[in-house]
Amino acid sequence: IIACGTSYHAGMVARYWLEDILRLPCDVEVASEFHYRNPVVSSDTLVVALSQSGETADTLAALRMLKARDPGQPILAICNAPESALVRMADLVLITRAGPEISVASTKAFSTQLVGLALLLLAIGRVQKRLTEEEQKRIVNGLTKVPGRVQDALLHGERVRELAELLVEKEHALFLGRGPMYPIAMEGALKLKEISYIHAEAYPAGELKHGPLALIDEDMPVITIAPQDELLDKLKSNIAEVSARGGELFVFADERNQMRSEDFIHVLPVTSNVGRISAPIIFNIPLQLLAYHVAVMKGTDVDQPRNLAKSVTVE
Repeated sequence: IIACGTSYHAGMVARYWLEDILRLPCDVEVASEFHYRNPVVSSDTLVVALSQSGETADTLAALRMLKARDPGQPILAICNAPESALVRMADLVLITRAGPEISVASTKAFSTQLVGLALLLLAIGRVQKRLTEEEQKRIVNGLTKVPGRVQDALLHGERVRELAELLVEKEHALFLGRGPMYPIAMEGALKLKEISYIHAEAYPAGELKHGPLALIDEDMPVITIAPQDELLDKLKSNIAEVSARGGELFVFADERNQMRSEDFIHVLPVTSNVGRISAPIIFNIPLQLLAYHVAVMKGTDVDQPRNLAKSVTVE
């Protein structure tokens, strides 16, 4: 999977799905690095290129490099622009149909990319018989519930705005996630820095002891994603580490894990009964809302942040 920015984060989520659910090896590459490092790609590898605009210069350059080496290299484009250069270059195309996205910071395009990647997983699982019919039905059933789950998550907008009030004066923020929630944490950090200009970084929660824990104090808010999964107990341990060092925590949680707010730990239950595929899509929504409300309070331009362009058409 080759992509840049937000699309790269979508690809990272898909890697967890493809390897965990299908047991299919998957690499995810930043396009701007990929086409300069002389990569090894076998001819039986499907290359998936992700881009909202289909005009991302680094992604197109990476694909040209691959095609120059092996004209038969299969390329699938997952894109929101049906008449784009990426679509013309690809052998296979999945149009996400998110509709025009006006803001520079990608939001709905990211959600539809995740759905498109889930459909790719379904197609591969069916053709290669890596998924039983029952597993296929369960995934489809989960995807059909996504629109309703998104609407439910949006109902927490006022509570998210209250949390944003606690962040608006901060200069830095740390985002934590485990498993597929790590790239969602990365996406949350990117949105906050893009539109509010607050310096934000994301780490796998298990990496706290390997350096980031030194940053934790009362001036470093920590935003954590806590789904109901097999890594929850380990995540709770990471939360305790932050709390013991005086850090203020913002936890976006599954209602089932019964986490409760206390001093300097703000817990917002945002969803419930979501599976491995729908959880990243749903948990991303309150993080987008958080960045939006912080930016509005700071008075920055949410749709046209400084120094950025919607389509990065130069390297």
